[in-house]
Order: sequence, then C-alpha cells, then structure tokens
Amino acid sequence: MRTALGKTASLLLVFVLMLMVVPFALAEGNGVNMVANPTLGNILTDSYGRTLYHFAKDTVNVSSACYGKCATFWPPLLIADGNPIAGEGVNGNLLGVLTRTDGTRQVMYNGMPLYYFDKDAKAGDINGQLVGNTWFVVHPNTTTISSSQGTTVRTSHNDALGAFLTDKDGRTLYMFMKDSENHSVCYGGCASTWPPLLVGNAVEPGLDGLSGKLGVAVRNDGNHQVTYEGKPLYYFTPDAKPGDTKGQGVGGVWFVVAPVAAAAPAAAPAAAAAPVPAALPKTSDGGSLPLGALAVVALLLGALGLLIRPRRQYGL
Repeated sequence: MRTALGKTASLLLVFVLMLMVVPFALAEGNGVNMVANPTLGNILTDSYGRTLYHFAKDTVNVSSACYGKCATFWPPLLIADGNPIAGEGVNGNLLGVLTRTDGTRQVMYNGMPLYYFDKDAKAGDINGQLVGNTWFVVHPNTTTISSSQGTTVRTSHNDALGAFLTDKDGRTLYMFMKDSENHSVCYGGCASTWPPLLVGNAVEPGLDGLSGKLGVAVRNDGNHQVTYEGKPLYYFTPDAKPGDTKGQGVGGVWFVVAPVAAAAPAAAPAAAAAPVPAALPKTSDGGSLPLGALAVVALLLGALGLLIRPRRQYGL
C-alpha cells in the first residue's frame, strides 16, 4: 500500500514539475533573439540559437509561399497562441503573427514570415543562406520593401562637389570604398547609418537625364540594392533634407557618386580624297609628240630664225 502511495506521489510530483516547466519551454520557444554571427554579422535566431530565414517569394505582411515539400525543408517558426517574445537587440514592434492556410500561426519579423532550414544541424549553422538565391538570414535591421516598388536615379549639383547622384526626391546617394563590384559589405550597424537604396524584386531602377549603367545586387538579407556602374548606392541618415551631403568623405571611405560623362558624338567621316590618276591624260593620239615636246621644238625653230635673218641682211 505504501509502495503504491509512494509511486502515486512521485507521479504527481513529476506532473507538477511538467506543468511548471512546459509553459516556460513554450515561452522560450516563442522568443526571437539576435546573435552575432562571425560571417554574417547580427542575425535572428529562435530562443535556442537556431538560425531563422525568410523567403523572397513570400508576400510581405500577407502570406507565405512555402507549403508542402517546401515546408518540409523549411519548417515555419510557429507559435501556439499569444505573441512572440523579443530578445535583446530585437525590436518587439516588428514581431507579428501570420495565419497560414492550414490554420497554424507563423511568426513574422518586419512582415517577413520566419523559417528554419532542415539542414542546419545545430545552433549557429547558416547552411540555408542564399539557397536558390531566395532564402536569406534575417538581420535585425532588414528593411522590407514592396515587390512592385521602383526607384529612379538622377543628378544634383553644388559648387563644392559638382554633379552627384540623388534619388528621385533629391536625397544624396553615396558609395562605400570597401565594397567590391556589385557586392556590399555594409550590414548591421553600418546599414543603420548608411541605408542601402533598395528596389522591389524583379523591378528595374531607372535613370533620369544621365549616362551610365544602373544595376541590382542581391544583399545577404535578400533585398535588392541599386548599383551604378557596379557601385552599390546608399543614403546617409544624418542627411536631413534633399541636397544635404554630410556623408561626403566620412572616414575617408564614403563619397558622393559622380555621374559618368556622356559619350561624345561620333565624328562625321572625312570626305574621301579624289583618286589620283595612275597617269596624266594624253592630249594627242599615240602617234604624235606630247604637247610639251612640241613647245620645245617651236622655241628652237624660233631661235634658229632669229639667227638666220641677220646673216641675210648683211649678205652673209
């Protein structure tokens, strides 16, 4: 009898402990934290350090595009009820919940549904980064942008700097000397101070009244950054109004971007020189003496006549 009572008491104790621990575990699992990754900088993880990703084909703040087999490889970060908990370094105002088509509730950050990658075996793995060029880690300062949003680049001018690039509203654009062609190295705190000029997915930026080539580079957070002649373009947050150029020369690595000179019009082709004849044309037929020879003969005959006339005059 005592043995049975002892076993019952033990089971009750275990049950009470489970009731205490499970809610705590669920709360921990609902958390979104920020960790410093040695390669990618500050990224988002769940409460256990497992990397979180977003999918470029999702519709921001509206729906997930990952179901079926996709969701097997990329399990969504789900929450049973309530709201996700923001860890240190995460803006809780940017956390939200999306109801999936199967009725489950998926955690979002800044409108982006969050996922795991099934190939990440342990905390800190980032094997899902850039998979298919559609899956990306999530940085705390990742900016979301409508897939239809475009942008136009134009020029402004001041006496100190001459002509330089701006966005369509006249806000100055900069380049970063540490970037390489079509590749940005400005993330985390850097991107907070120097926000990239972004464009929607599959949207081409436009040029307004200047020469050069615009392009688009995919950042490691999945956003599309506008480039000019291969240089990723940025704003500078202390520039409060259009025309400000406070970022010029900062740290010896940030500079306004001068437009390339327009190509000079092609020179008109020079008029072709008249062809030089192979030989001067003849003035008589082939059996006669040339005109120059006839003139020489005439002169000789005239001189001979002058010599003969005086001799006749004097009877010689």
